[in-house]
Amino acid sequence: MSVGKIFKFHNDLDTDQIIASQYLLLPTIDEMKTHTFESLDPDFPRKVKPGDYVVGGENFGCGSSREQAPSVLKALGVQAVVAKSFARIFYRNAINIGLLVIVCKELPDAVKTGDEMELSLTEGVAKAGGKVYSCTKLPEYMQNILSQGGLIASLNREED
Repeated sequence: MSVGKIFKFHNDLDTDQIIASQYLLLPTIDEMKTHTFESLDPDFPRKVKPGDYVVGGENFGCGSSREQAPSVLKALGVQAVVAKSFARIFYRNAINIGLLVIVCKELPDAVKTGDEMELSLTEGVAKAGGKVYSCTKLPEYMQNILSQGGLIASLNREED
């Protein structure tokens, strides 16, 4: 994994804060992604670069079960979302579409927006600010699903 910049958000981040419901009427994820985190940081879509990270606290992605929330993050090139915990449906939607979601209990309190981070899936660690943080180590089969673009893409490949 490469080094990326952190964009940090709060506990109980709601899917409506990731992508507000009025933008779900737009026809494509590419059009929706320009409104990601609009109520919290209107410049986020212009500032985030492919390979950057979103970091959150507890219960990241709570609220409605919209698949567009992880989809706009992936479309903007977010490498992974790292949080203390995830709302179950957001976590499942992220895996389904191939967005890496990692639980890391101590890192969110120790970093801020603008810090750089490196994530190692094979070691199950994140490195930021000269410190190493223990994270959920994804099993190899889960890493394979994500590397194929998510569960749906992985299942479609098995059918071929």
